[in-house]
Amino acid sequence: MDYETRKNINRGYRKLVVWQDAIALYSLTWEVFKAFPYVLQRVAAQQIASVDSVQRNIAEGYCRRSLKEYLQFLNIALASAGESVSSLHAYREAGQLSADDFERLDKAAWKLENGLTRLIESLQRKKESGGWQESFLEEEEVYFGADAEEPAWRRVGTGPELEDRKDG
Repeated sequence: MDYETRKNINRGYRKLVVWQDAIALYSLTWEVFKAFPYVLQRVAAQQIASVDSVQRNIAEGYCRRSLKEYLQFLNIALASAGESVSSLHAYREAGQLSADDFERLDKAAWKLENGLTRLIESLQRKKESGGWQESFLEEEEVYFGADAEEPAWRRVGTGPELEDRKDG
């Protein structure tokens, strides 16, 4: 997947390995659970939703810009991962999930859980040391360069697309 297209500060979560792992786990979960029989569609839908919640909470927390909120959403993502793994064990025990599918899903979830745990620990250390920047101002230099002209998205009412427009 091309994470370089249409990038901006708010979409920076796409560079996070944990977000990419969450997307991979969602894709694998969809692959396995879409084939569940009709009688288990509610179970399948819940599993897909709990895994979907992981990537959504990583992204939402990242976009909040507050370290406290970011950590809160990462912890929710970790809890959703735990919920999904617990369900995998139940489905395997009940014979609803093959050993191979369980192993693939559990391995992907384990990698994601460990990555989330490390990210949370790292951010907690930043919080304690005061090394967290909650402003877009310094990050703007990273995306646009310290000597770059003002970004186009900040120049309201300028640009060729507006100059070429004919009003009536």
